[in-house]
Amino acid sequence: MNHANPNRTGELARNVEIALRFKKKQGTPEMPQVEKELLASNYDRARGGNLHLANNARDQGWPHPALYLRAAFPDRVDVMEQVIADGDRVGLLFRVTGTHTGNFFGIAPTGKRVDVYEVALLRIVNGQMVEGWFMMDEAELLRQLGAKLPPRADGKIIAPPLPDMPDAATFLRQLEAKPVVSVQDKNKIAAARTRQSTDARSGAGRLLRQGFEHLRGYSKAKGYGALNLDAAFPDRGYGMDVLLAEGDQVWMRFNVGGTHRGALCGIAPTGKRVGVNGVSIMNFKDGQWVDSWTFADELGLLLQLGQPNRLLE
Repeated sequence: MNHANPNRTGELARNVEIALRFKKKQGTPEMPQVEKELLASNYDRARGGNLHLANNARDQGWPHPALYLRAAFPDRVDVMEQVIADGDRVGLLFRVTGTHTGNFFGIAPTGKRVDVYEVALLRIVNGQMVEGWFMMDEAELLRQLGAKLPPRADGKIIAPPLPDMPDAATFLRQLEAKPVVSVQDKNKIAAARTRQSTDARSGAGRLLRQGFEHLRGYSKAKGYGALNLDAAFPDRGYGMDVLLAEGDQVWMRFNVGGTHRGALCGIAPTGKRVGVNGVSIMNFKDGQWVDSWTFADELGLLLQLGQPNRLLE
């Protein structure tokens, strides 16, 4: 497990301890008591990790995968990879692993092992979690299961709404208006600027993982060439609402969207307005962007385009 600051102390250290305890006790007999202790009475689960699979399964009468998916993946183990803390927020990046032996939002047991990423952004106030925001790589999860999104009885495709957050330019102006007193403040501004122009995004930083990683691979494999988001969404823009900085690392929650006016992975232009969440983890050294790892909601985008099973074709 990589901590953005392995030597953190005080409230930040306590918040990380709370976040990790909450994760480690999931699926154990102690979990009900841990939830009682750690979840505030007004706890808001703002986004579930399997948002789209759960929304698709609503009112369909399919067996529920139970708390923390343990009925579908009884041997589930979460492998923690990255931890960051800033103010009252803690960010966790982990891999969800397990064997699919129970019904999973309408997907019959496949017996297959899965290993997919999930990110959590948590707010902790006075020793209790008041907000949890989660996003799992649902597109990759379906691919590893070899399963399409189960069809609903009403034939509907439940697409997510466009994210509601300040546009990146407004967010950056507000950030730049604040006093810059630390290296972390400078790194936040540098990170936010990467969502302002292609020049900022094409700096010296290495792209360890790009947003829409699976669509990029699919596009090349199927002969559509390199994924060209600017051609598919010529008015593409960004929003941003969370920046966490600790040590030499910055985590950014953003959205990316535009109007679908060009072909994307063989999907003809629909004219639809789309937009989905993403999270980017950026590392800096001496104020310079070194590398980034980005995770975008690919299944959400495909749902908005009416093609949820595209990556399985």
